[in-house]
Amino acid sequence: MKKNLFLSIIFSLPATYYSQVLSYVGEGAVMYVSKNTLLYNGGGMQIEGSGVVENHGNVMLVGNTSSEFRTDLGATSMITGKFINKLNEPDAFASPAPKSSSDTPAYTYGQLYISGITQDNIKGVVNQEFRAINHGAYQQIGLPFWGKSFSSLSEFGKTFNKERWSQNEVLVWNNARTVFDNLSSDIIGSTDHPAYSYYILGAGGTGSAWASNGLATTRTLVGKPVSDLSNYELTLSGSGSTVSYGVNGNAINEYNEHYNTYLGDNFAYSRGHIWDGVDFGKNLYFFSNPYLTNLDLSNLDKLGPDFLNNLYGIRFEPKAGGTVYQTNIGGTINSFRYVTRSGGVWVGDTEELMVRPLGTFVIKLNDNSSTISKIKFKNLRRFNYYPRPSGTTYSPTAKMGNSSSGTVKELAVIGLDKNGYEVARSYYVVSPFSTTGNSLDATSQVANTNTSVLGTFEENPSIGGYDDNYTSKYWLYINEANDTFVGKNVKLVKYTGDISTFKFIIKENGKELADNVSDLSTGLGFYFKGPNGELRSVAQGLILDASGGNVQDYDLYYGKPDSTLNSNENKVPSRTVVLYNAATDNYIVRFDPKWNRADVFVFDLSGKLISSEKTIGTSSDYSIPVQKHLNAVYIVKAISDKGEVVQSKIIVK
Repeated sequence: MKKNLFLSIIFSLPATYYSQVLSYVGEGAVMYVSKNTLLYNGGGMQIEGSGVVENHGNVMLVGNTSSEFRTDLGATSMITGKFINKLNEPDAFASPAPKSSSDTPAYTYGQLYISGITQDNIKGVVNQEFRAINHGAYQQIGLPFWGKSFSSLSEFGKTFNKERWSQNEVLVWNNARTVFDNLSSDIIGSTDHPAYSYYILGAGGTGSAWASNGLATTRTLVGKPVSDLSNYELTLSGSGSTVSYGVNGNAINEYNEHYNTYLGDNFAYSRGHIWDGVDFGKNLYFFSNPYLTNLDLSNLDKLGPDFLNNLYGIRFEPKAGGTVYQTNIGGTINSFRYVTRSGGVWVGDTEELMVRPLGTFVIKLNDNSSTISKIKFKNLRRFNYYPRPSGTTYSPTAKMGNSSSGTVKELAVIGLDKNGYEVARSYYVVSPFSTTGNSLDATSQVANTNTSVLGTFEENPSIGGYDDNYTSKYWLYINEANDTFVGKNVKLVKYTGDISTFKFIIKENGKELADNVSDLSTGLGFYFKGPNGELRSVAQGLILDASGGNVQDYDLYYGKPDSTLNSNENKVPSRTVVLYNAATDNYIVRFDPKWNRADVFVFDLSGKLISSEKTIGTSSDYSIPVQKHLNAVYIVKAISDKGEVVQSKIIVK
């Protein structure tokens, strides 16, 4: 039987020393905070000796500069007394966050909220239980502790070092210089590396078994929580502003690494910007959740205390196995989640807006405008597992309400394997605030990488289908079109045989339709056409067969198409693209990962062969040899070792 002793005020202790200790757990006692329970305390907390607080719910300590959080009375080690944040459903760690208060969260955990207590007076530690999706070669992670020793990271189940490129190293992101730095000390959580820092943990080399299954096992991380009286806000200004990435990102950082081996920006890429020196790789801010509560990012785009005036979108953690490391090349990631906005409504992977403890995210701003934005982390804490709507009072227990802005229709297409597990996904957004076809004014588009296996291509704004001007330039994870693009098709393509079925999710103004409902408030709906030519109305939760060829294209429609409408059927495009670097007037060919070798030919408009190179290795970008500052138009033709052809026109000025 558990022994319980909990006193709200300790009268028997010397008042001068313990006047601000309002919660007390004595020697051998256990305080059990159950799931869905809130324990509020207007002061500090002390856990003596072998006393334990086992937290399955929510503990909120709101004190002042005299309050303390202590987990061992007078001990120097500070680890005897225990405050434990427990996982309630540890096997459900990969489950997404619920969308609203009507959804029961599948994954819950104890959370600790400390406010108003100075860092010096947080003298105790928390035992934080942890599980997470494994990202592969490098785990993207936050370490929300203060003064935690580097050696203690062995709690993850392997030994780390500071040897760069060993795949056992711990690196921390530098926003100003857009590079992962070596750790400058043996301390995690300091003035140099605040608790909101973005870390990567090497998962290869010694202890590589951790990379395959170590994070699916419950680990206990021990450390001091972070005060919200310091390092709780940051001005978002100057990220990458002084960095020159070189032609196609081939400049090297201070660690002798090429920027193009690790730095990506699918927000800029979707707008036609690639290593342009102005947008691509600039205005990106890497962060982690600095607290032991959820962090709610849903109101960063709303007028109020957390408004970021020039926000474009947010990138979240990759899917399982999404990071890859190649010796002598570096680490790459190609499966992030994204949200952007259309008419004030979040679109894309909106369930990711609630960042869990130890979770990470990247904010993309449109520019470094004269109106400086600040992110205020302590405002964003929230016990609930779903976002707060705009206008809801800032309380960690604030209830969910309904929110809408504009008429934004969204179709998510999720590719599932034969066992029903997600392989990839893509989004199609339609609204009066969106632009049809290629445009620098696009507000919600996000590009796919050339290793992605599911996505849409830019639509021909007049008749629908592929816009052949852009199939060899980019393709999309989130695609947008205007409300007037009714009954015309957007081309969806899969490049893998691993996808067996498609599942469809429909939202309007950010809210999912009821199961089996297809009609939106406009009276229209989404439609899907497969390779057999059958047109299907898409209802919420519909699952359709996607088996067949390893490479296959499909049609998505907003509004039922006219049966006589030209759907602009073409051969499925390759993922090989020809890219323009505006800052250097330089062009490159980036190859489809299924290509092994390629021949590249450059012709002028008369058909004269200007240059040719055969059997080019496709593991890296190919620089197209054309004269700069000479007004001319060229045709670039790339041919794979299997005969696949990509042709693109480039204009050199």
